[in-house]
Amino acid sequence: MGCSSTTASSEYYLFVGTYTDEASDGIYLYKFNAEDGSVDSLGVAGGVENPSYLTLSSDYSNLYAVNERADSSEASVSAFAFDSEAEKLTFINKQSSMGGAPCYVSIDYSGQAVFVGNYLGGSVSMFPVREDGSLGKASVTIQHEGSSVNKDRQQSPHVHCTYLSPDNKYLLVNDLGTDKVYGYAFDNQSLNLQKNPSFTYQAVAGAGPRHLTFHPSGTFAYLINELNGTIVTFKYQADSLQKSQTISTLPENYDGAISGADIHVSPDGRFLYASNREDLNNIVTYAIDPKDGTLEKVGSYSSGGVHPRNFAIDPTGNYLLAANRNTDNIVIFERNKENGALSATGNEIEVSQPVCLKLIPTD
Repeated sequence: MGCSSTTASSEYYLFVGTYTDEASDGIYLYKFNAEDGSVDSLGVAGGVENPSYLTLSSDYSNLYAVNERADSSEASVSAFAFDSEAEKLTFINKQSSMGGAPCYVSIDYSGQAVFVGNYLGGSVSMFPVREDGSLGKASVTIQHEGSSVNKDRQQSPHVHCTYLSPDNKYLLVNDLGTDKVYGYAFDNQSLNLQKNPSFTYQAVAGAGPRHLTFHPSGTFAYLINELNGTIVTFKYQADSLQKSQTISTLPENYDGAISGADIHVSPDGRFLYASNREDLNNIVTYAIDPKDGTLEKVGSYSSGGVHPRNFAIDPTGNYLLAANRNTDNIVIFERNKENGALSATGNEIEVSQPVCLKLIPTD
């Protein structure tokens, strides 16, 4: 169901970021087959502390990982070279993330700058990328200020996402603590960031903006709010985000714990998927209206474990892989391209505290 042959690559490298305070050794590498959903282990880049979020350069030659430590003096971001022939990662260097608990890392599409969101630090830092893929010291650090209504979670700024717009012109920064999405104009020639007031989105009080993603068309964007279980749909036009819809990720009359997590659009742009943790531990499916990008909920599926902090859809759209942190498993679902439905294949990857998945072609 949902699988079909494709002229594109059917094999992908799968990188798995983890927390290393229990049994994990670092960043795990696998080869994933998008025709049958099978996985082969290729080893681990060890000695990496809490690589809880990963990103790769557009040519796939370098990988960058946050090292999520609460103490700002120990929190960092690491650079690796990826050798596809040897199928291994090699550590290059690391720099201070300039804030506590870095939880998100991204790279601009020209490969000139890496951006890190510091959750506890409440800041975003930009790092120049050197010719060898190594990172220079942070050239820009922007400290957010403020708080919001949830006194347990929003007593101070908490940056949770640093996402480049598809045109590489803006860095969108979600701040769970202040209920805002900040837009910063990015210049990849001068490596400069400047706040763009027209891009700032004020979320509903207590919403907790977490992750953001764009539609493949580049005309729509979607924000998942961690604290109130909602998704906000935006139109991206005139260099701004224009809100068009808010929709729930929760069942009707739900009164349990709320903890929205990750959000992704299928490669064909027809469906959006979002994950809930805590009591729900599910993946929710939405059909996307191609005219205006709005959503209609069409299904909900168990993540096959506890705490699906992150998930990924393979580039063919055949499979969705859900990383369940608290049950140490990555569950592989077959994806029906016609209706967005998920069905468990029975294939799972056992790895301690998986929290980030990235897929790239093998050729």
